[in-house]
Amino acid sequence: MSASPDDVGAGTHDEQPLLELKNLSVGFVSRKKVIPAVIDADLTVYPGQTVAIVGESGSGKSTTAHSIIDLLPGTGRITGGEILFEGRDIARAKRSDIVALRGSSIGLVPQDPMSNLNPLWRVGSQIKESLEANGVAKGKAADARVAELLEEAGLPDAARRARQFPHEFSGGMRQRALIAMGLAARPKLLIADEPTSALDVTVQKGILDHLDHLTEELGFAVLLITHDLGLAAERADHLVVMYRGRIVESGPALEILQDPRHAYTQRLVDSAPSLASQRLSSLEHRAEVREQAEHVAEDVAQDVATSSGVFGEGQSTILEAKNLTKVFKIRGGRPGASTDFKAVDDVSFRLERGTTTAIVGESGSGKSTVARMVLGLLDSTEGTVEFDGVDITSLKSKRQQLGLRRQMQPVFQNPYASLDPMYSIYRSIEEPLRTHGIGTAKGREATIRGLLDKVSLPQSVMSRYPNELSGGQRQRVAIARALALEPEVVICDEAVSALDVLVQAQILNLLNELQAELGLSYLFITHDLAVVRQIADHVLVMQDGRVVEQSTVSAVFEDPREAYTRRLLDAIPGGSIPLGIVEAGEQGD
Repeated sequence: MSASPDDVGAGTHDEQPLLELKNLSVGFVSRKKVIPAVIDADLTVYPGQTVAIVGESGSGKSTTAHSIIDLLPGTGRITGGEILFEGRDIARAKRSDIVALRGSSIGLVPQDPMSNLNPLWRVGSQIKESLEANGVAKGKAADARVAELLEEAGLPDAARRARQFPHEFSGGMRQRALIAMGLAARPKLLIADEPTSALDVTVQKGILDHLDHLTEELGFAVLLITHDLGLAAERADHLVVMYRGRIVESGPALEILQDPRHAYTQRLVDSAPSLASQRLSSLEHRAEVREQAEHVAEDVAQDVATSSGVFGEGQSTILEAKNLTKVFKIRGGRPGASTDFKAVDDVSFRLERGTTTAIVGESGSGKSTVARMVLGLLDSTEGTVEFDGVDITSLKSKRQQLGLRRQMQPVFQNPYASLDPMYSIYRSIEEPLRTHGIGTAKGREATIRGLLDKVSLPQSVMSRYPNELSGGQRQRVAIARALALEPEVVICDEAVSALDVLVQAQILNLLNELQAELGLSYLFITHDLAVVRQIADHVLVMQDGRVVEQSTVSAVFEDPREAYTRRLLDAIPGGSIPLGIVEAGEQGD
C-alpha cells in the first residue's frame, strides 16, 4: 500500500514524490522458474523524508532496495511494476542511465562495512574513486574533498585517517567511511541497508544521530532498511512492514507501533527487545524461570558425579572469577619492541546455580576475553577461575581438563561460522559425544534425536548441512551441540546479536525454557542491554577492561549509578518511546 501525503508522519507534502514504487515485483530465476521475492510493492518517499522498511531476513526488504539501483544479486530481476525516480520510470532504463544515477542521485550505505571496503586500498582512495567516478572532483581537489567528507562523517583527524587501511578502523569508523562514500556526490536519496546492525548500541546511536543531522542539514531523503522495529520507529517518519515479499502494513511510524493491524507487525512489536525491555512482564517471567531453574539445579548438584571425579561438590556458587587480569603484548614499531595492553583489569564476579549473569559493554571492553578465560581457552595473567570450588588452572591432566569441558560449554556469536560446513547436522552434534567417548553409535543417535526435540528442530535436519538451514536454525543446532555433554554452565558469547528480532526472541525464549527445565547456569556476553532483561538476573557492566557497575538487572535498569551505564541504556533503539505506546500495541492483538 502506498503512503499518502497525509499519513507520512511529517505533515502534508506539497512537492512531488522523490521515489515511487508501483506494483513492483522482483524474482530470481532458478531452474528456469522465477521464484518471487517481492510481490506488488507500493512505496513512496518524499524529499527530506526518512522511510524505514522493516522485516525479518528473507522478507524482501533488501531486495526491494537493491532493485531501485539495479544491484540485484545473481539471477534477480524486476518482473513487473514501476520504479519512478523524480517522475521517471527507471525500472527498465538502460544500464548506463542507472549507473549515472548511482552515487550522483542515489547513494548506498551497505550493511557490512568490512566486506564492502577493499582491504588493500586506503580508505581515502576508495572515497576518492567515488568522487572521480561521479565527476565531483579530481586530483588534489578530490583529496581535499575526501578529508572534508570524513570530517563531516564524524571522524577526527580526517586527513590522517584517509591514509589508513580499513583494518586500522573500528567498526563504527568503517561505517562512517561508508556513509562518507555514499554521500560523496550529494545524492538526493540515500539507501541505508542495515547500516548499524553490526555495531554496538552506543556506536549505532552515534552513527544514526549523525545521519539525522546530515539529513536535516543537506535535505536528502533516506530509505532505511532494518529488522529492528524500535530503531525504525525512533528514526523514521514513515514505516513499511514487509513479510514474505509483500508490504503488509504502511503508515506513520508511531501509529503503527501504537496500533499494529497485521498479525506479523504485532509479532514484531511483541518481539522487539528494545521495546520489550521496558515491560514489567519481562522481569516477572524471568523471576519464574529463575525460581524453577534454581530448584532443578539443586537436584542436579546433588546427583552429579562427573567422570573426572573432580567436580560435583554441589556448592551454591557454580562459577567464581577472582581478580581476573589479562595483559597482551603488542608489537611496537621497531623489531623486538612491544608494549603491554591490559585487556581485562581485576574483574571479579560470581555465577549462582540456576541463574544468569550478563556481562555487557562495548566492543573492546574485555567481555569476550573474560569469557575465553572462564572457558580455559585463554590463560589469565593474574587471578583465578573456580568451577564448583575448584581452580581450573590447577587441572593439569587431560582427563581433568576434559571433565571441565563437559561441565562448561560455549555458544558463539555467529551461527554461520561456528558450524563446520563439511559436517552434517548429525555429525556436528555427535562430535562432542564421540570426543568424550560417550555412548554407542545407536545410543548417540537417540541422544541427538532428543537434543533436537529440546531445541524444537525436526529430526529430519540430521541429514542436512549448515548451508541448508536459516540463521536461527543454525543457532539452535549450536545450542543442541552445547547441551550434548549435559553441562551445568553454558557460556553464550553474543549468541543472539547476529539474529533478526523475531529469531532472537525465539532463541531467548528457548534459552529460558532450557534453563528452567535443566537447571542450567548461563554466563551471557552481550553488547546490547535490550536483551539483558529477558535473560539475566545479574549484570556486570564493563568499560575498558574494568567492571564499572555490578548489580541485579532491575537495579541497573531502574537506577544505574554510572554515567557509562546510563549511556548504554540511553542508546537502546526505541528506548525513548513511551511505555504506553508499547502496551497499546499489545491491545491491538
